[in-house]
Amino acid sequence: MAEPRPPAEVTAMAATSTDRRAFGDDWAFERKLDGYRCLAWVDDRGVRLRSRNGLSFDDAYPEVGRSLAERAHGSLLVDGEVVAMVDGQTSFERLQQKISDPTVPVQYVVFDLLWFDGHDIRPLPLEQRQAALAEVLGPGGPIVLSEALPGDAAALLDAACRLGWEGLIAKRRASSYQPRRSKDWLKLKCVHQQEVVVGGFTDPSGSRTGLGALMVGVYDGGELRYAGKVGTGFDAATLHALHQELRAIEQPTSPFAERIREPGSHWVQPTMVVQVGFGEWTAAGHLRHPRYLGRRPDKEPRDVVREP
Repeated sequence: MAEPRPPAEVTAMAATSTDRRAFGDDWAFERKLDGYRCLAWVDDRGVRLRSRNGLSFDDAYPEVGRSLAERAHGSLLVDGEVVAMVDGQTSFERLQQKISDPTVPVQYVVFDLLWFDGHDIRPLPLEQRQAALAEVLGPGGPIVLSEALPGDAAALLDAACRLGWEGLIAKRRASSYQPRRSKDWLKLKCVHQQEVVVGGFTDPSGSRTGLGALMVGVYDGGELRYAGKVGTGFDAATLHALHQELRAIEQPTSPFAERIREPGSHWVQPTMVVQVGFGEWTAAGHLRHPRYLGRRPDKEPRDVVREP
């Protein structure tokens, strides 16, 4: 009888943001990465790479697929993140360049094993899943196995921030793999980054072409709340590409819950998610000094909420 295959569709477990800094011995810590979450299937049908919302990464990262096919011992389903490194840091901006430049090197940092040789191991504790992962997937090429960071959470986070990392992920050692956002996985951030939904754009001024700024928001109680304009972080090619794509989804009315008065504004269907860096949130709920970092096609717009 043929060996059972991994499930064709899986919902990735997601971490909850927190400002908590005190943890007991029942928690483990890993480096927080800034890339694309990627689930990988390896079985008798070959290798499949998928984003958390089911987009195919097969053509985007063929080197990852080839390396998994060479290094995996048996059929498996793993969870990880595709990243691009610059001077020891994960760079989402550098990862975006992979779209137009296939020579940009990437890594696939694998941190969990969900299925192995016909067995669904998601109900097992995290520590057992990760121990099995180290046995069945050999690192090498673009494949990297995430390592647990020993020590106190507060000290680890201070060190991570000094090193320029994005932050840490805290994981409860006994936790099962859950198909939802869970408080058994927590995000401890060093830098301010936020996913936002594009609801409109403004006309360019001066010598600028394409568009002036993106008008963005986050969901709250089922409504898209306005979070301000993003007008920096673009090059000419990005401005042109975004303008072309947004013109194709224009609509006559604003998708934001608030009434927005902005000269030269154009409204769009709220289907595009982008990532921005910023200074802080204002009292009015707007992003201060936001800067465009890149597209997030792996995120569903209605899942985009304000991160604490």
